[in-house]
Amino acid sequence: MQIKLQSTVGGFEAAFMRKLPRVEEAMISHDLDPADFIISKDRAAPASAIPLVGPFFYDYTVFVGDESFTITEPNDIRFLEYFYQRIIAPDEDAPSPEHKRAGVISRLMQWMERPA
Repeated sequence: MQIKLQSTVGGFEAAFMRKLPRVEEAMISHDLDPADFIISKDRAAPASAIPLVGPFFYDYTVFVGDESFTITEPNDIRFLEYFYQRIIAPDEDAPSPEHKRAGVISRLMQWMERPA
């Protein structure tokens, strides 16, 4: 199954869509089910006062079950690269099967808090 995508700002870039299967494969190899994830793309700031100028940043919210976190990036590829790095980051302690789903958000949050 695939990650579910939703957007309030016109969808995701073609390059994002081409690279998404690689991220999903990495998720599967790390015992994560892509179908459990929803990625939502929204404008990070109010609409520009100048109609021809689009948003400079987007909020990408990742939902897993009842939990979520938001990352602000300038474009889809930057978000996907960041998300991919968090997925493939080494585990400090591998979660047991019964704690896998409960630990997904906490693992991602721990990875996000680490210095780059």
